[in-house]
Amino acid sequence: MATTLCSRTLIRHRTIIPKPTIRVRQPYQRQFASFTRSNNSISTSPSLYRSSILSKLPTTPFTPTRTFTSTYLRQATYNQVRRGCRKEQRARRGRSPALANRPEMKGVCLKTGITKPKKPNSGERKTARIRLSSGRVVTAYIPGEGHNVQQHSVVMVRGGRAQDCPGVKYHLVRGALDLGGVANRLTSRSKYGTKKPKAD
Repeated sequence: MATTLCSRTLIRHRTIIPKPTIRVRQPYQRQFASFTRSNNSISTSPSLYRSSILSKLPTTPFTPTRTFTSTYLRQATYNQVRRGCRKEQRARRGRSPALANRPEMKGVCLKTGITKPKKPNSGERKTARIRLSSGRVVTAYIPGEGHNVQQHSVVMVRGGRAQDCPGVKYHLVRGALDLGGVANRLTSRSKYGTKKPKAD
């Protein structure tokens, strides 16, 4: 009797909270086609094989994702441009800064020398140290085969670097002032100061 009363009083004062139902995912079961042996060969039933493939196909249609942005690119208004919202681009660094926006400058040769080219090239590049009429001293490349430049020679310097010689940003003009042209040159004679050969 006491046990029944105790159990009734406990049930009366206890609030029973139902537990949430947890759904346990069943392991995936492969559907194999039924194999039957006949005359040492294996044959499958096509209906089971087709149904297993169709069950694995997605039911929802494929929708491609957008790879571009849908936000509108706002441009500057006329009043914003008038107030000065645009910024100028930075000026590019000059390839021949010593010429100071001039095509050519006259200079005096201080000394001639030989510069080794960068890898993978090899050889001896003829160069000269020139004091320009502005007072700056630069290193210039002497193009062509052979030259007659020596100390105190007056030469004409143009812009243009030697691609495989570091620090050489100028060329000497062949056939101008004391620097003579290349002898026996047949092609590109205007670049090397060579006169047209006389026809015999």
